[in-house]
Amino acid sequence: MIMARAIRQISKTVPNVQEEQDQAIASIMREVAENQEAIMKTLGILKGLHEMKALEAVHALLEQRTEVGAIAIQQINQPGMHNIIKNAMGAVGFLGALQPGQLNTLLDAVGSGLKRLSNTGENGEKQSIWALSRRLRSPESRAAMTSMLGLLEGMGEVFLQNKEQKKG
Repeated sequence: MIMARAIRQISKTVPNVQEEQDQAIASIMREVAENQEAIMKTLGILKGLHEMKALEAVHALLEQRTEVGAIAIQQINQPGMHNIIKNAMGAVGFLGALQPGQLNTLLDAVGSGLKRLSNTGENGEKQSIWALSRRLRSPESRAAMTSMLGLLEGMGEVFLQNKEQKKG
C-alpha cells in the first residue's frame, strides 16, 4: 500500500495590486448598476445644493469647525439659552401630553376667537351693558366661559399642588 506524501510547503497565491484594483472596480461597478436610480437622485440633490451654494457653505463650516464649535458652545452656555432649552423641552412634553383632538379643538377655537376679536377691533363698535349681557347669555359665550373656568380651575389645582410641594 502506498501512502501519500506529507505536505511540507503550502503555497498561497497573493493577488497583485493590479488584480486587487480590478476586483474593487468591478465590485463598485456592480453596485452602481444595481443602485442606479438612487445614485442619480443623489447626484441631482448634490447638483441642486451646489447651484444654491449650500455645499460651499457646508465646506466653509467644516474648514472652520473649531471656531464655529467654540462660538456655538459660548452661545449655548449663555444663561438665557439654558432657559430656552428647558422651556422647549417643557413645551414638547406638554404637546406630547395632549391628545391630538384636544389640541386641534383648542387651536380651532383660538383661531375663531382671534378672527372675531380682529373684526370687533376693526369695527370699533361700542356696546351697551344690555347688549353685552345679551351676548353673555348666548350659547357660544356660555360654552367659552365654561371652558375658560375649567381651564382656570385646572391651572389653580396645579398651582396649589406646586405650592404644597415647595413647602414640603
